[in-house]
Amino acid sequence: MINRYDAEGSQSSYEPGSDEQVLANKLGITDPQDMDDAELVLLEKLYLSVLIEDLPDRQLTIQDLADWHRRWLGNLYPWAGDLRSVNMGKGGFTFAAAPQIPRLLADFERDCLRSFTPCNDCTDEELIKAIALSHVEFILIHPFREGNGRLSRLLADVMAVQGGRVPLDYSAWEEHKDAYFAAINQGLSCNYEPMEYWVRRALLD
Repeated sequence: MINRYDAEGSQSSYEPGSDEQVLANKLGITDPQDMDDAELVLLEKLYLSVLIEDLPDRQLTIQDLADWHRRWLGNLYPWAGDLRSVNMGKGGFTFAAAPQIPRLLADFERDCLRSFTPCNDCTDEELIKAIALSHVEFILIHPFREGNGRLSRLLADVMAVQGGRVPLDYSAWEEHKDAYFAAINQGLSCNYEPMEYWVRRALLD
């Protein structure tokens, strides 16, 4: 069976007895569905905390993202909140090389988080462009060992709520995964219009 990710290095160890389907974790979980369930429950708690109880209505930072990651997965993985130290790919696509992540995140903080957040007083189109660019660049960097897609959606939802909108509806992204991944790939050539289409659907439809 093919794993979701190909990885090399210390963060690539798997839980004994999981047939290399579950990353080594603090709870000894070996079943992939059990791990998915555990991650989902913890993610719901993080969403409640970040979006409802204490929305960060201010400029976001890379440290915020690392803190969210640690709060979400810290009870499961010892490396939660730490930058990825292994090279990874998915579906034939290679994410940013691990040694480049600190530099790329510094650029991301400058070009996206500082430029766009807080997303107060944004028009619909300004917000769509900000979320699309930020989402694509975060996914291409893939700074953490696990959970980058879900964390990037939390970032998009925080940006939307900062802008006075409701969290995005990602159902169209799930229904059209190939087109969504193709939109991510267009970001390699700094073409963000395909992702703007999917953000527009998720935000306004």
